[in-house]
Amino acid sequence: MHKKRVETAAKMAAWRRSRLAHLLDPEQRAFFDDNGYFLVRNFLPDELFAKLKEEVFEQPFACREMRQGQAVTRMTLLPPSVLGANPALASAARDPRALNMIRYASSRGGQPISFVQTVLVTPQKTSQKDPQSDAHADTFHATSKAWLFLQDVGEEDGPFFFVPGSHKLTKERLEWEYECSLTAARDLRSHHASGSFRIKTHELDALGLPQPVKMAVPENTLVVADTFAFHGRTPSAKPTVRSEVHWHMRRNPFLPWTGLDIKSLPFIKERELPVFMKLADFAEDKFNQRNVWRPVADVPVRSAPQV
Repeated sequence: MHKKRVETAAKMAAWRRSRLAHLLDPEQRAFFDDNGYFLVRNFLPDELFAKLKEEVFEQPFACREMRQGQAVTRMTLLPPSVLGANPALASAARDPRALNMIRYASSRGGQPISFVQTVLVTPQKTSQKDPQSDAHADTFHATSKAWLFLQDVGEEDGPFFFVPGSHKLTKERLEWEYECSLTAARDLRSHHASGSFRIKTHELDALGLPQPVKMAVPENTLVVADTFAFHGRTPSAKPTVRSEVHWHMRRNPFLPWTGLDIKSLPFIKERELPVFMKLADFAEDKFNQRNVWRPVADVPVRSAPQV
């Protein structure tokens, strides 16, 4: 069953990407098809990028935070009201070049979810491992995530890492998926057990894959990745702070069309995530279903963690 759904999802992704190929520069598209990610330096004009940093860093925002071991992820929601008050942020979040790369990487048209994300790593607070530091695939089919980095990210700053070419469904990858599916439900790693399969870097050779590449990049670099590929967050031995405009996109992997996305409708567009958070809060209050994204007071996006 798992083998069949992985194979079917991969074939549907290839079909949908063929319908989206015209949206991209052929050279960029060829690089993605080989490697599974886009990387664009100096993505925004200098003046717009400077204004974007000013809007993001020089005022407080209502935020939510989630702790995973040593890492706290801070999320600043971007509903139309926030984007309307911050034109540079709106221009970045709605940039059609970024959106087209995100759509191609996920193999779907429609509206990605976007927010400002800050990852705050505090190794001195706990010895508990950050589960995102394991190489992993987000799910069994093509999806995409994207990061427009708002500051330089060095080798020691906990950069995103990615295994080039691991977005391709080879016979070795398909067999690995199958073997994982036989035991995942009993695995003590909750993410692995729920379908976000983890892989050790020394196991990559058996799948014919290279070692991960750290995305140590200068500010104003856009990275867009198919997160069916193996990726993760490099562990950091020191306190680090990394902020970015962040997008992600995931839809039903078996649909043959690229459009007809309900999230693109005018009364839903850019409101999905705020509505989802309110519903999650309601479920916690009424049914004791904990929302891992904890609301915090209005804070600067790079301030110390609250959770």
